[in-house]
Amino acid sequence: MARLRFFLFASYWMGWTALFLAPLIVFALIGKPTRPIRAATRLWAHGILLGLRRIVGLNYVEEGREHIPSEPCLIVANHQSAWETLAFLVLIPDVAIIAKRELLAVPVVGWFLRRSPMIVIDRTNGTQALRTMIDGCQQAVAAGRSVLIFPEGTRGEMADPVRFKRGVELLYGRLGLKVVPVAVNSGLFWPGGGPARAGTVVVSYLAAVDRALPTAEFLRSTEGAIDRELDRWRAAGATVGA
Repeated sequence: MARLRFFLFASYWMGWTALFLAPLIVFALIGKPTRPIRAATRLWAHGILLGLRRIVGLNYVEEGREHIPSEPCLIVANHQSAWETLAFLVLIPDVAIIAKRELLAVPVVGWFLRRSPMIVIDRTNGTQALRTMIDGCQQAVAAGRSVLIFPEGTRGEMADPVRFKRGVELLYGRLGLKVVPVAVNSGLFWPGGGPARAGTVVVSYLAAVDRALPTAEFLRSTEGAIDRELDRWRAAGATVGA
């Protein structure tokens, strides 16, 4: 039954996405206006989350949202599933998400993502990728937008310890923003390479990290905060996945 529901959801995904082809053509003809494109991208993500809830039975709750400051901040989240890449377009509407270039290969959606909330980097391009990331983040902050990064670089398993790759410490040093760690347990319900199943994803916003910490302490503090929060669900992982 779970696989049938996910098959129906995949069909819904394709149909819902196809509806955005006409707006894509209109936006392309009138000069790629940023604000309408961002609004359309958020609408698309809302529709995907609605499909997950109604067809698959996958919902979500947020905890600790009061930890997000009113001014721009650096949001640092663990990455377990495709779910959070989509959901943060809705959860933090004007956030600039640092994303890998492969996302742009998704038909129709890739066009919108390139021109809306994403800061797209080519991870194979080393130093240039870091420069693109830093420049894009500085422009986003100057425009009053927060920045979101998945510093593990790729999806991890629930049991894996949280370990950041190079890049997040550069943003911490260059942007001078408050850092909000976020723990997500989406891998319990939509693991990489598998179908999504019914359940409730928890998005837990943790207390902001002091922006004046030395870099090494910032890394230990942020990794540790997310890791400890994930411990809430690790014991339940085997039961949920069974």
